[in-house]
Amino acid sequence: MIIIKGNPRDLGDGFHVSRILPSPGHRMVGPFVFFDYFGPVEFAPGHGIDVRPHPHIGLATVTYLLEGSQMHRDTLGSVQEIQPGDVNWMTAGRGIAHSERTGPETRARGHRLHGIQSWIGLPTKDEEASPSFQHVESRDLPSSRRNGVALKVITGRAFGLASPVRVFSDTFYVDAQLDAGATLEMTDEHQERAIFVVGGAAVVNGTAHGDGTMFVLDPNERSTIVAQGATRVMLLGGAPLDGPRHLWWNFVASSTDRIERAKSDWKSGRFGKIPGDEVEFIPLPD
Repeated sequence: MIIIKGNPRDLGDGFHVSRILPSPGHRMVGPFVFFDYFGPVEFAPGHGIDVRPHPHIGLATVTYLLEGSQMHRDTLGSVQEIQPGDVNWMTAGRGIAHSERTGPETRARGHRLHGIQSWIGLPTKDEEASPSFQHVESRDLPSSRRNGVALKVITGRAFGLASPVRVFSDTFYVDAQLDAGATLEMTDEHQERAIFVVGGAAVVNGTAHGDGTMFVLDPNERSTIVAQGATRVMLLGGAPLDGPRHLWWNFVASSTDRIERAKSDWKSGRFGKIPGDEVEFIPLPD
């Protein structure tokens, strides 16, 4: 088992983001190539997040909030506010741009924000898929509760449940909430698996860690999660991608040539404009 703890970066207003994947010791878990954990943070009235328009290729973004809300817009014309427990899945494929901002009503009253932004790499055959957007509300995601453990499957399949979100490869992403002292046997139906603590503290195979810790399990390692007090964990993984991936800025691809083309496309404006958010954008890094 590998234990990963990110280094929080302060992006202003007390908003901290921890990069969990890729880490120096471990780059991917199944198809998950990127995993950012943010908050919790209290925004005063008039404050919020403003992730200006930026591009993606070769991946799907998955936004999952534990608290708060944010507004998604993209070059397809999608406009969707995400609430806690909903799932936003955006397939970038051959190319899409999007923005993520605090909505005006939420910004005006102030709010608490806490959540995860992850990227799932696409199989080689799907890297140039048409961009698309899916939103599924929390109430429409499959869930179960027994023995002090509440499970909700965000994407993929696990514990006998299957999410309605369309995915491109074997994957699973589960929100698990455990009462104090409850135990959960980690699913063993997927090749690569990890456990990420987002609240409370979990003992995994005798090792206890709190908020912001990822446990990456060894192949075939059996694992039991024990909650020290009320605890919330995200379970994730799946089959590894069909070959190495290059990550540069917001681009993921199986070839460096494809990333170079994406750089040129963003510089030249070929990703298009986002309706309702046409003015600002994040420039290509030097």
